[in-house]
Amino acid sequence: MPSYAYFHNQMVPLEEANLNVMTNFMHYGTGVFEGIRGNWNSGRRQIYLFRLKEHYQRMLNGCHLLNIELPHTLDDLCRITVEVVAKCGFEEDVYVRPLAYKSSESLGVRLHNLESDFLVFAFPWGPYLDTDRARCCVSSWRFPNEVPRAKLTGLYVTNAAAKTEAIENGFDEGIMLTPDGYVAEGSGENLFLLINDRLVTPPGSDGILIGITRNTVITLAQEELGIETVERHIDRVELYTADECFLTGTAAHITPVSEIDHRRIADGEIGKVTGKLQKLYNDIILNNNRKYSDWCTPVYRK
Repeated sequence: MPSYAYFHNQMVPLEEANLNVMTNFMHYGTGVFEGIRGNWNSGRRQIYLFRLKEHYQRMLNGCHLLNIELPHTLDDLCRITVEVVAKCGFEEDVYVRPLAYKSSESLGVRLHNLESDFLVFAFPWGPYLDTDRARCCVSSWRFPNEVPRAKLTGLYVTNAAAKTEAIENGFDEGIMLTPDGYVAEGSGENLFLLINDRLVTPPGSDGILIGITRNTVITLAQEELGIETVERHIDRVELYTADECFLTGTAAHITPVSEIDHRRIADGEIGKVTGKLQKLYNDIILNNNRKYSDWCTPVYRK
């Protein structure tokens, strides 16, 4: 089944959504992207886009940082995305990639005097970390904090280096530290530890991306499990001594971590709290928990 894209203000087959080699953002990272999951509920034969508005609000905040002005409202962006995914007609989990970018076919390092545009496409995509328990390492690449933290295309080169370093050394994912040596995040995920019956995660002041799934986990832990989340600096040694560890992200969902730097986390199995959060989250993204239906946007008209 073919994929489609919203590109240059029209719906086109994905293979026709091509940019000129002089497009500004390709050379200078002057773009803002998002990742949105569409989760297929086979019982209802429906795809649910998870927390669609929250993703686009974050993207619009990033656009403000890069002086990207779009002729679309938040509701417009949501509507266009639903139309793209519906046009594709997939009956499986999908990943949606919106991109707002400096579209002028003009070189030169700047944000001013450049046109902006928006595109979005969807394609089938299974698990991002293809394992039920991730083996991680602390990366030698430090997390950059010199620029405002958003999903800026130019910001992810360090993340890419950390990911490849981890894979080439036999791990599933790398964990980056801040320039001050505190735990930051994975190459594409936020990180949580369970310590003394409380969840602990790095604070926004450490420069991490404030993830949508991260926010979801904090909400579910408090409202459904009665577990408090503490946002604070995390020392590297705490990675090895925590009772549980897991990663969160739109692509990765909630992925348990069994090992860091060849040291098992507790017994190396999926922790009880992690497992409970996984089950809650999986029910919610399929719209099987009506308490959180507002987080799920259906794609196909019934």
